[in-house]
Amino acid sequence: MAQKIVLVTGGSRGLGKNMVLQLAQKGLDVVLTYNSKKEEALEVVTEIEQYGRKAAAVQLNVSDIASFDAFWITVQQTLKTHFQADHFDYLVNNAGIGIHASFEATTEEQFDTLMGIQFKGPFFLTQKALPLMANGGGIVNISTGLARFSFPGYAAYASMKGAIETLTKYQAKELGFRGIRVNVVAPGAIETDFGGGVVRDNAEMNKNIAAATALGRVGLPDDIGGVVAFLCTDDARWINAQRIEVSGGMML
Repeated sequence: MAQKIVLVTGGSRGLGKNMVLQLAQKGLDVVLTYNSKKEEALEVVTEIEQYGRKAAAVQLNVSDIASFDAFWITVQQTLKTHFQADHFDYLVNNAGIGIHASFEATTEEQFDTLMGIQFKGPFFLTQKALPLMANGGGIVNISTGLARFSFPGYAAYASMKGAIETLTKYQAKELGFRGIRVNVVAPGAIETDFGGGVVRDNAEMNKNIAAATALGRVGLPDDIGGVVAFLCTDDARWINAQRIEVSGGMML
């Protein structure tokens, strides 16, 4: 049976790094993208290889749509030279940033930045990925618990993620003829450097989130990566068009 390959955007740090390491532990090969920190990405490649899996890192700015054609040509070349493959099987749209601003104070520049990275980028990146994707694989889009519950300051960010959740259903419907499954993973609040590390480093916020979570603590990267990895296996072959919130029961 052909070796399965996963492409994860933003796979060099934070949740993305945890995802790629968990994918490798499940026996999948990985192409990960990074925006600017090449050395960091290559360190993750080395970590993946320690699990006996193949890995490669490719530069990508997910908001630079004009660069996507060249990016996919590079991916195609990387698949051929590094993996002896013509296609990859799973795409994880993970790359993202957080901007905290009240609805009243959100600027057009902040809105456009979020739109490019969180919705428009993944929309067209996935569209242009389709010729390189194998039939019978899958797409995992990353959303947020904030698309279900509301915390002040995330109006624009959460709205983009709500759009991703709607898009997921349409992708599942329209790509089903190729056997491609499309699902959403929606993390709750996680201790990473995301958004300036606010959940990890702000003790008061950390305590408040833990109190609002049924399992009584804030999430960790290890809580998320395994769920994404599971969706990229045949064990999840009948899960399609679903939103899986991984939040420990936050804001129930």
